[in-house]
Amino acid sequence: MFTATATTITPELAVRMAASWREGCPVALADLRYLTLTYRGFDGSVHEGELVVHADAADAITQVFRTLFEVGYPIRSLRLVDDFGADDDASMAADNTSAFNCRAIAGTRTWSQHAYGRAIDLNPVENPYVSSSGVYPAAGADFASRPDLPGVLHAGDAAVTAFATAGWPWGGQWPTTKDFQHFSATGK
Repeated sequence: MFTATATTITPELAVRMAASWREGCPVALADLRYLTLTYRGFDGSVHEGELVVHADAADAITQVFRTLFEVGYPIRSLRLVDDFGADDDASMAADNTSAFNCRAIAGTRTWSQHAYGRAIDLNPVENPYVSSSGVYPAAGADFASRPDLPGVLHAGDAAVTAFATAGWPWGGQWPTTKDFQHFSATGK
């Protein structure tokens, strides 16, 4: 059975999030919500994971994860990026699904949608970022061709549709660079 909770960021959680949130971030801790969600792992078992998202996205993202659970979409890991020192590369290499991380878009000074709690990266190894400069994480190279394997996202599948229904477009449909793991409220 799917279960979920959404709570404000407690002082104890704020301490834990010291790597991913700091003064100067474009969103206040009060505007974020901590979600605990059950999910189906690649092992077929039910696990409990966690995400931090913007308060205005908490209900929609809970519904997305309810749908993912119901259709049996597997998730490798669902942990706060803080468990990886807020290092996006380390989180991706661990095939960790994550959301909030106060960081810029790679190679820019522009805030990522993750910095607002309005983006999620889902199974980054199975759904890598693919550009002319390479495939990230490196372990995602075998999935860049989009094989029909568990956890690999495809246009029109149940996971992509669930996010689209919530108003979160998929980076796998971008015209050039493909960010197969990425969903965001703005489509960026």
